[in-house]
Amino acid sequence: MPNQPRICVVGSCMIDLISRVPRLPALGETLVGHSFHLGYGGKGANQATAAAKLGARVSMVARVGHDVFGQGTLDNFRSLGIGTTHVLQDADRFSGVAPIFVDDRAENVIVIVPGANYGLTPEDVRAAREEIASADVLCCQLEIPVESTLEAFRVARSAGVTTILNPAPAAPLPDELLGLTDICVPNEVELEMLTGYSAGSLEEAAHAAETLLARGPGHVIVTLGSRGSLVVTSGSTQHVPAVPVDAVDPTGAGDEFIGALAVFLAEGASMADATMAAAAAAAISVTRIGTQVSFPDRQEVERLLAARSPV
Repeated sequence: MPNQPRICVVGSCMIDLISRVPRLPALGETLVGHSFHLGYGGKGANQATAAAKLGARVSMVARVGHDVFGQGTLDNFRSLGIGTTHVLQDADRFSGVAPIFVDDRAENVIVIVPGANYGLTPEDVRAAREEIASADVLCCQLEIPVESTLEAFRVARSAGVTTILNPAPAAPLPDELLGLTDICVPNEVELEMLTGYSAGSLEEAAHAAETLLARGPGHVIVTLGSRGSLVVTSGSTQHVPAVPVDAVDPTGAGDEFIGALAVFLAEGASMADATMAAAAAAAISVTRIGTQVSFPDRQEVERLLAARSPV
């Protein structure tokens, strides 16, 4: 493996409360579920975990509650070798939680209650300047205050660190933030919400991505689930097919994709090769129940990539 890449994630930590149900309930309906799982999640924590499991040196900048969930999150990070110097415990807010329902078709519905994540301030980010500036890649999302994400990208840009923005959950984005974004990675729903254009077909998704690209990012990668992903840069659009698998739980697949993308880019892979490797990592994750526990290690991803490579 190349020299160990350094990834910094400024973002959210959640506790996932996952219920398996036969189908997603109608409004006002009560369903009996198949099973329940509690796991560590949050888009930031997920992306950090994905990168750590693939061999990166990872540091996290976040806030958790001063409660059992917060302490559990810290312990989980440490067990994965993720740096927690800048994971702060908030005395005034509870830890973030995410109730998740997954049906028998592997479709899901997620509600997030951010709690302490909304307490992460630009001052907290500035205190972590050295962690951000020493990284190869910085990953951010939108489950923390946007001004804190913006401050992290300012620090990264001044230090020449590659920035990946996962605009989820979709929200209006300042032009300055998009201008500081090297790689913006929305899914098709987020892309539609950000641009107002349909992403129903590959051609429509490419057009919407070009619209987003015009606002400042260097690259836009649209994740399209079973349809793969689109890599859109100025004057170029490439479709990267999905890796076909029997999906049982898509929860966290987008975060696995981004964590893996960060690692392979930090190691010097081309955008196309890093996207293909990220797609393989995400494909493995959807074959297992749960979020972080479903994320693959380096050997699993390399085996899948080798099996798909032409002889």
